[in-house]
Parts: sequence; structure tokens; C-alpha cells
Amino acid sequence: MVARGEIARFWSLESLHMVSSDGGTESAALVDDNGSEEDYSYEDLCQANPRYLQPGGEQLAINELIGDGSVVCAEALWDHVTMDDQELGFKAGDVIQVLEASNKDWWWGRNEDKEAWFPASFVRGYIRQCRKHTGMFTVAQLATIFGNIEDIYKFQRKFLKDLEKQYNKEEPHLSEIGSCFLQHQEGFAIYSEYCNNHPGACAELSNLMKQGRYRHFFEACRLLQQMIDIAIDGFLLTPVQKICKYPLQLAELLKYTTQEHSDYNNIKAAYEAMKNVACLINERKRRLESIDKIARWQVSIVGWEGLDILDRSSELIHSGELTKISKHGKSQQRTFFLFDHQLVSCKKDLLRRDVLYYRGRTDMDEVELVDLEDGRDKDWNLHVKNAFKLVSRTTDEVHLFCAKKHEDKARWLQACGDERRRVQEDREMGMEISENQKKLAMLNAQKAGHGKSKGYSGCPVAPPHQSLHPLHQRHVTVPTSIPQQQVFALAEPKRKPSLFWHTFNKLTPFKK
Repeated sequence: MVARGEIARFWSLESLHMVSSDGGTESAALVDDNGSEEDYSYEDLCQANPRYLQPGGEQLAINELIGDGSVVCAEALWDHVTMDDQELGFKAGDVIQVLEASNKDWWWGRNEDKEAWFPASFVRGYIRQCRKHTGMFTVAQLATIFGNIEDIYKFQRKFLKDLEKQYNKEEPHLSEIGSCFLQHQEGFAIYSEYCNNHPGACAELSNLMKQGRYRHFFEACRLLQQMIDIAIDGFLLTPVQKICKYPLQLAELLKYTTQEHSDYNNIKAAYEAMKNVACLINERKRRLESIDKIARWQVSIVGWEGLDILDRSSELIHSGELTKISKHGKSQQRTFFLFDHQLVSCKKDLLRRDVLYYRGRTDMDEVELVDLEDGRDKDWNLHVKNAFKLVSRTTDEVHLFCAKKHEDKARWLQACGDERRRVQEDREMGMEISENQKKLAMLNAQKAGHGKSKGYSGCPVAPPHQSLHPLHQRHVTVPTSIPQQQVFALAEPKRKPSLFWHTFNKLTPFKK
């Protein structure tokens, strides 16, 4: 074990951590002036000593640290199960004191009361090997394949450390871990970026794996590190599975925790918090899948003006035909598309009914919905039926709409209410689509639509009304009997068929 007060250097992935065994920090070459605990990359060490950049630099750095009297500890990334007395067995996350590292493949170390050999490769990962082969992987490819997995690793280390502090080893039933989840609930949001990136990572890997040299490279990495027989895409799925499991595990913990337990309320709150995290990740994933189709829809509209639809919107709420009436009694038949934050108006071509022309939009954030009774409207002195108004909150502008049937009007009123609730929920959930993702969706849509004729093959049919689920219901509880490989597929909210698909299923831009 590490003596109290000694400086211990933790070697894992691409970071060295220097902390004293009592949890404090001491001033050292790579510790900040305030003595706070930080992660230092191998590159930081290389700046201090360029010799570490040479082949075998990592091993040289570790041996010099040991030679200087420092305590070097390796954090295990994988389980090492062995029946050999000369080998050190451990589990992922265990900390092993490195006593000697002259052999590049096997190091001599101590874990609890035993000293033995252990595989040095168990503290290394795919990313490092990929970065060494610049001729095989570009920076963009690595970003696509691995996403922010290193950020997740750093977050998980901090989370695990705090979780262990809350665990009562002597009396486990008295442990209080609920507050730890609540303290870190905002940090779990980084999983959203990884989960959204995961389909792209799988696609990039699939393309690379068509070439034999990449298949051999990744398999060589796995064998070199003596990792279990799972392909790299299986390892990359682990963070996705992990974030889906937290609500299940907390639900089980809550089930067997009495209400009199001091941690009951915190566990219950943690369970709800992690359900919301999973809900947010699923919702972002669903939105990302829809923005590509929204972008292609915009490209199909003739004469589009102003900002792209994705600048403010990411979901279609409702669509259909309405008659727009002016104060002078002039009526115009228009096709309307209600997105979050805005209502878009289009006109059908007189000859080619499969062509839509852009005619304007209304900012839903700046108007108020007013339901009208059938009869004469006293403000406009017009006889109306199945009508409603959108009245500006800041100007005297008023939009009057009439539906063909009472049922159509009811759907529009419900859709406008749904749109306001969705905007509010998005604000509460922190739902945002990055600018890069919006730009990429529009760029892909423009490339796909280049050279193609505008229009669609039929009139959009008003979809049946769909009530949106409240925020706290937008999740699914996965049975514990479901294999891990199926968790992510089942973690999607079980919504009714999307309005977007139903409304635009006849549009050419959405046909494969």
C-alpha cells in the first residue's frame, strides 16, 4: 500500500495523476500552484523531457519516476483473471503500485498484499495506437470514431471516486450514494454527444473495416492489449449501454431501500434525475434524425427566403391546408407547416400541384392563439366558421385562419398548444442542436437536391392528432432480463408514429 503523505503517480490511458495517498496534493513539477489535483497528459511530460517522445518513452518515464523514489500506480482498464501464482489478478478500476517496468510487456507490481507480474498493456487503449498511425487515421476520423470518449473517461473517474467515498465498506447497508448521482447529474449530459455520435462512429468503422489493413490493425491492438474477444465497435458501445443502465440500477436499489432509510429520498431523486438524463439523450438522438429530413424538405420548397428552418426549429408539429383571410375579406388557400417556434406558409403551383412556393412564416414566440366561435367576427365584421386567430403581442398584426372542418380546427388548436409545451420542455431540458450539426444537415440536403426537380408526388395529408407525452413520461423502462446488446435499441421512447413521417411520406425529398 502507499504510505501516507507520499506522492503517488497514477498511470492510465494518456494521463498521469499525482496525488498524496491521504487525498491531498503536493507541489510537484506537474502540479499547479494551488496544489489542486489535475490530469496531466503524456504530452505534458514530453514537454518537460523530450526524451519521452522517443520510442519506449512511456516506459522510460515510468522507470525514471520509480528511480526518483516516486510511487507510480497503474489504474487497470480491464479485468485480468489468472490462475498463475506469478501473475497479478485484478479488476478494472483497481489501482496497482508499479515496482518495476523494465520489460515493455510485463510490469512487476503490488495489489493489496501480493506482488507479481501483470500485463502493461492493460493500461493502454485503442486511441493511443490510432494516433500513432497518422497515415491511417485523420484527426477528423478519430473524432468521428471515438467522439468525446476521453471526456467521459475523466468524468467517470471523478464520479467513481466520489461514489466510493459514499460507500460504507464496514456496513454497506448504511451507504448513501443518492447524493452522488444528484451532484453529478449535469455532468452526465456529456453522454448525449457520445450517443448521438455513435451511429456515425459505427458507419465510419464499417467503411474502414472493408479494408483488410484496418481489420488487422484493430485486431492487433486487441491482441496486444490482451483484451477480451470483442470487436472495437463492441467496446465503443459500452458508454451507450452504461448510461441506459443507471435508471435500471437505481430502480432496483430504490425497490430494496426502505422509506425510513436516510438515503431513500436521495435515491428516489437520483432515479428521476437519471431517467431525465436518458430521456434527454433519446430526445436529442430523435431530433438529430429528424433535422436531416427537415433540411431536405426546405430544399424542396421553391423560392425560400430568409433564415434556414433549422436556425430556430428542429421538429415538425403539424401540417395541413387552411384558408387565410385578410381584413378586407380576401381569402387565400395555403398549406401550412407548424414547427417549433415558427409557422411556415406555402402555396401550391396551379399546374404542378406537386410544387410548393414559399410564402412566408409567422414567429410563434411572438403571437397568441385566439379561438373564434362560428358567426360574425366583431373585429373584422366578417362571417367565419371553424376559425382561429394568431394575434401579435408586440404589434397590431393579426392572422385569421379558417379550416374546412371542425375536426381540422381542433387539430390545429391542439397542435399550437403542443408547440408551446414542446418549446417550454426543450428550454427546461436544455435541448439544443449544435450549429455544426445544423450546417451539416443543410449541406447534405443541398448536395442531395442538386440537379433534382423541385416538388413532391402528392398533397400532404393532415396526420391524425397526436398528444405529446409529458416530460416525465418520455422514457422506457427496460426489463433487467434484456441482454446488454439490446439495451440501446430499446432505450428509445416508445412514441406514436412521428408526425413528420406521416405528413411527408409522399414527399420526394423523403423517398429513398
